[in-house]
Amino acid sequence: MFSYFIRRLFFVIFVVWGVTFATFFIAQVVPIDPAVAALGDNAREEQIQEFRERYGLNKSKPEQYLIYMKRLFAGDLGNSLRTQRPVLEDLREFFPATVELSVAAFLVALVLGIPMGIWAAIRQNSSVDVGVRVLALLGGATPVFFLAVLLQYLLAQRLELLPVQGRLDGFLFPPPRVTGMVGVDALLARDWTAFFDSLKHLILPAFVLGAFSAAILTRMTRATMLEVLSQDYIRTARAKGLAERIVIFRHALKNASLPVLTLLGGLLGGLLSGAVLTETIFSWPGIGRYVTQSATSLDFPAVMGVTLLVGLVYALINLITDLLYAFLDPRIRYA
Repeated sequence: MFSYFIRRLFFVIFVVWGVTFATFFIAQVVPIDPAVAALGDNAREEQIQEFRERYGLNKSKPEQYLIYMKRLFAGDLGNSLRTQRPVLEDLREFFPATVELSVAAFLVALVLGIPMGIWAAIRQNSSVDVGVRVLALLGGATPVFFLAVLLQYLLAQRLELLPVQGRLDGFLFPPPRVTGMVGVDALLARDWTAFFDSLKHLILPAFVLGAFSAAILTRMTRATMLEVLSQDYIRTARAKGLAERIVIFRHALKNASLPVLTLLGGLLGGLLSGAVLTETIFSWPGIGRYVTQSATSLDFPAVMGVTLLVGLVYALINLITDLLYAFLDPRIRYA
């Protein structure tokens, strides 16, 4: 297991290096001068030359890449051209908001997707199964922006049950920053007013973001459960007189969990990479909204920093997913 972990860790490092290589040279072929984009069209030639010298833009592409990697090993992702702050500092500020939203959306997908998939499988071809499949189809086909606007109109504007946007009401003071996640920080500070208010602000964007994942998870869980429930050992377990709940949850669900686990890893990586539309519509200050604003303002250091973070997150989640296989299936052993 340990040797496998080391090999996979080297693979993660190789993937992250590949991400840095690809993003750097893709940024170089964009037909836009970053110096002019940062300073504006009215900048003087002396200012443009000074900017290029400061950031090494007057050097060759391989030299620029070596300078970038040297700074990267030192923990320097460069400075954002838009915020005029270190990119690493921006990521520390915005990424916790994305983690908070993504984990909440992931829990929504788990709570809705897996039980509905199991329910549909054990009631195959019944009205319950048809209803679950219709809901899963609607959840997967409904655009995120349409669902967001619809729920904002119904639950926030018409019924006034939930806030429209933001992470906390304007009249409340945010809790002391510890993790950067408002709900967790409020819980640590025992600020119950801020905690419950942050939960109210989290419900709508988390449901919107998690609805698509829940639909995919429902269909995958149903399909894998149907395949497992048709196996001989399930019929044998039922013939022995085992309770149906034991057959479903101890035998069927455990053996159907590997494809679902693979899907969960991909879904979590996609959620953590930043939900651009959800964060934009709900004014959620995460990296999805941050990278959108950076891309529109041609802020290459910020875009490269976010891309590097996303690649690292995906690689680590895939590593954890691979390691979990051995715990779920005793037949899998990593030598």
